[in-house]
Amino acid sequence: MKKSAQTTAKLLPLLAVLFFILLWDAGVRYYNTPAWILPSPGQVIKSVFTIHELLLMHTATTLLEAGLGLLLAMLLAVLIAVLMDSIYWLKQALYPLVIISQTIPLIVLTVLFVIWFGFGMLPKILVVILVCFFPILISLINGLESVDDDQIQLFRSMGAGRLAITKMVKIPAALPSFFSGLRISATYSIMGAIIGEWMGAEKGLGYFMTLAQKGYQVDQVLAAVLVICLLSLLIVKIVDLMEYIFIPWNRWQMKG
Repeated sequence: MKKSAQTTAKLLPLLAVLFFILLWDAGVRYYNTPAWILPSPGQVIKSVFTIHELLLMHTATTLLEAGLGLLLAMLLAVLIAVLMDSIYWLKQALYPLVIISQTIPLIVLTVLFVIWFGFGMLPKILVVILVCFFPILISLINGLESVDDDQIQLFRSMGAGRLAITKMVKIPAALPSFFSGLRISATYSIMGAIIGEWMGAEKGLGYFMTLAQKGYQVDQVLAAVLVICLLSLLIVKIVDLMEYIFIPWNRWQMKG
């Protein structure tokens, strides 16, 4: 009974997507909508295969920007979260600045990055870092703060120092929170790269979509959107695999 419920739960998203596609196709056919306004799902899939070489070229650029940005955001967030957890005055000084940084419109910073650093890959990576940094940092800080005090006192009674406690107690306990934040950032990473490419680029899916939109090639725009969705799902699944590998005790608890 339990396995049947799990199978049904896994099929529900696929059924929802299928229903949406059928509704989309039926609406286009019923209203006889021109392809330059809204193409049918079949036209979008056909476009994917027609321009697949072009999509692959631009996808490689966007994926590289998103991957590097996410990796750097993760490393920076882990470093700052551990320092803020270990040094009280540093947390008091930096935490308000981190919150304020999220109130600055991303579009403004993206335009400034293009002005300062040109149309290359660097501005896009910086945008991805800004988008991905905050969820990882906040989730990890909350995870480090939620560690059981009794465990910390136990390790201190055995002579463990601050570094040893952080390494052996706090970080393992905070890993679920860390991966929750990383999963959110993974969904944002492709979006951040696309936004950066919209503001000015020479390659990438955002650049490709801008050109296709100006040419009223809506089928190609939606083909790029389909690729973006698939890339985001791929990165999230990679994060899920990492969580599966690095937090084995979660699997034991679920089996229990």
